[in-house]
Amino acid sequence: MIPILRTNASGTRADSGRNGARMQRVLRLYETSVGKKAVMAVTGAVLFGFVIVHMLGNLKIYTGEAHFNEYAVFLRTVGEPAVPAGGLLWITRIVLLACVGVHFVAAVQVWLQSRRARSQGYTKNDDLSFSYASRTMRWGGAIILAFVLYHLLHLTIGVAHPDFIGAAHPQAWEHHVNAYRNVVTGFQVPWVSLAYAVAMVFLGLHIYHGVWSATQTLSLAGTKVKKWRRPFAAAVAAIVVLGNISIPLSILAGWVG
Repeated sequence: MIPILRTNASGTRADSGRNGARMQRVLRLYETSVGKKAVMAVTGAVLFGFVIVHMLGNLKIYTGEAHFNEYAVFLRTVGEPAVPAGGLLWITRIVLLACVGVHFVAAVQVWLQSRRARSQGYTKNDDLSFSYASRTMRWGGAIILAFVLYHLLHLTIGVAHPDFIGAAHPQAWEHHVNAYRNVVTGFQVPWVSLAYAVAMVFLGLHIYHGVWSATQTLSLAGTKVKKWRRPFAAAVAAIVVLGNISIPLSILAGWVG
């Protein structure tokens, strides 16, 4: 019995050692700009998926008030009774918030590394993508982050909405909330719609560069794929921008209301 116990203990220590070595390799990889860009690409992909799903859900406003409100109630009651009302929605929000935080931190670290390298004269990159990222992406990201915070206060929590119709508990949504009316009255204010449109333009630029650079970071830019990277990134960004901007413009024009 004793040799067996020793063998198990040795095996446990070996497994622990291997796990520790793997963790050290992961941490060393993250310390490099390539590792940070990979993290940005993965978290960006998660956020990009949310943007697409969120846009498709918002476009349900064109199906009418009843259908849009049913969709809003569904988001807050999906998973019942396995999880409490609003449970999956909050889990999704927490995951997205974590992705935003990691994405932002990695982006800042990459920018600082690039800045130090340029100041020390180690690298010189005149590539258009590098210039675009350094001059636009960080400011665009800050604008998008500020807009997301306002968007939550405006149409989710309602404290920035003068005519918000809301309910304190998710179970009360079906009878006490009119998400359709909140969107319509919110975007009937011209400056709100303008701010939303400007934010969507920056989001489109962010998506364009993000999709284009992520294919390179994740080694998805082979010979056959490379020539389609920019057209695909531009098309996806345009769809997101036009789809989202169409909502406040339609409301201001009186086509939705």
